[in-house]
Amino acid sequence: MANTPYPESYYAASANAVPPRPALQDDVETDVCVIGAGYTGLSSALFLLENGFKVTVLEAAKVGFGASGRNGGQIVNSYSRDIDVIERTVGPKQAQLLGQMAFEGGRIIRERVAKYNIQCDLKDGGVFAAITAKQMGHLEAQKRLWERFGHTQLELMDQTRIREVVACDQYVGGMLDMSGGHIHPLNLALGEAAAVESLGGTIYEQSPAVRIERGASPVVHTPKGKVRAKFIIVAGNAYLGNLVPELAAKSMPCGTQVITTAPLGDELASSLLPQDYCVEDCNYLLDYYRLTADKRLVFGGGVVYGARDPANIEAIIRPKMLKAFPQLRDVKIDYAWTGNFLLTLSRLPQVGRLGDNIYYSQGCSGHGVTYTHLAGKVLAEALRGQAERFDAFADLPHYPFPGGQLLRTPFAALGAWYYGLRDKFGY
Repeated sequence: MANTPYPESYYAASANAVPPRPALQDDVETDVCVIGAGYTGLSSALFLLENGFKVTVLEAAKVGFGASGRNGGQIVNSYSRDIDVIERTVGPKQAQLLGQMAFEGGRIIRERVAKYNIQCDLKDGGVFAAITAKQMGHLEAQKRLWERFGHTQLELMDQTRIREVVACDQYVGGMLDMSGGHIHPLNLALGEAAAVESLGGTIYEQSPAVRIERGASPVVHTPKGKVRAKFIIVAGNAYLGNLVPELAAKSMPCGTQVITTAPLGDELASSLLPQDYCVEDCNYLLDYYRLTADKRLVFGGGVVYGARDPANIEAIIRPKMLKAFPQLRDVKIDYAWTGNFLLTLSRLPQVGRLGDNIYYSQGCSGHGVTYTHLAGKVLAEALRGQAERFDAFADLPHYPFPGGQLLRTPFAALGAWYYGLRDKFGY
């Protein structure tokens, strides 16, 4: 059986040491079989174990191999479509419940880090940076919206104030969210996996789910074994493939690119981001960046629809970095990688149940670090018979991409081109 290693990223190179985990070689029985050892699967497993379930996790490659171990490492609240869009879509009652959950994921991350002593370089503070006056107006409205749902750790920043936290002259202002922040994403996943095992959960790596045998006692088959369970949680997201055709039809894997500089040194690093906050701009096709614990700059952006790997990632992202920080023109790039996230047409997550015993959450649409941790809690609640919050997500409307799988990539790319033009011309 093939052994799939981590991609050559900064995160893999700086990951905390962990023991190897075996591949599934036989037949096992469990209460819950979780497919995928990323944030959704690990969060689900932890909440279930804490509530007395026996849990087995199957991972096709290694813990955090997908988006959970490759993302920008930013703790960003709410969803890829904000609460006002949800409210217009489903009405105030359902939006109220979803709005109350919009800021819970970051709290769950901090609780996990503290409870299980996870070493993942957690830092507080995230900045939304406005490039135009219109974007600044959006942030002002967003602050009012979030405060309506009880989220008050926010500060609007004018042009003078934002220059105090980021040395970039592109921005006319911004908003600081002190409940946002950043982490080493792979180390967070590895720490959560260790927590799963400390509670008696079992994780099998290099054990892809190749078939689900549905029924009253569903069975998940891997190349050399199988897991019989009472419940299954499907948490593969952009790396699920066509294991569950119903889910593949309403989503599309997309690639995003990230680079990491050589160490900048304390003086240069602190001149760029004096308070060590993470930053994302307000463009539709946004750029995001932060410092690492060893004073490198992680900078990401761009979207490749259909999840193709670009031939030269540095050529795509380095110009974006230099536009923000021309003072880094002579700095070497040590790492460049791509990773996939799962896009839905609505850009809202898809949550639901297939039959009586197969649950799923997918489609974070590029906004997954906090949502996935919330999703794990919501899925665990549903398996315990507390379905109100699960149903609030499950009742969100979702649609297949126009033209099916054949045309979803060109249609999405056309939409992105349109919004990219809006970004460029300030509309």
